Amino acid sequence: MLSAAGLGSDVPHGVQHGLSTRVKAIVDHAVADYTAKNLPLLNAELDQQAARNRERTYRPTEGLEPEFEGMPLDPDPVPGMPFLFTIAGLAAEADGDVPSLPPLSDEAKAALRQEVGLADDYANMVGREVCSILLHHRIRIQAAVAEYVEPQIALMLEELTRTLDAPFWADPDSDAGGTTPLV
Repeated sequence: MLSAAGLGSDVPHGVQHGLSTRVKAIVDHAVADYTAKNLPLLNAELDQQAARNRERTYRPTEGLEPEFEGMPLDPDPVPGMPFLFTIAGLAAEADGDVPSLPPLSDEAKAALRQEVGLADDYANMVGREVCSILLHHRIRIQAAVAEYVEPQIALMLEELTRTLDAPFWADPDSDAGGTTPLV
């Protein structure tokens, strides 16, 4: 999808993540509509899961802006510095109070797997269609990155260059710009 949009590895991760999460939301919405209209078993299972989710008292991953979806809840641990608590731990603790879904028969599991496969096929089809649309807008996307993102990067690099101190071994009085040997 990023390749279809013309966003290569030289485009900042924030831009890539923002676009990919927004496109994922479009695909997810289309699949949800398809599932509601055509896949009754999967739709019922998803409705049961949604009811379980509403019973949770603490849901830190919900209601986030698209660019924050899927991001880790907690920072990486620092060796020797334990956390008093973690957001993920609190969420898991709240999940323990929610009753599990009722078990499914083997036939229901097989039928559900088939419907999940159909939903996956539909998601792939929508994803390919989105990529096809993005190909037609590739030049506009690249122009927007050049107009809005590149100047921000250049400004950040300029600011970084201005604020960095000269290395401690540089000899500012030297005409040749050489270095003073370390003792």
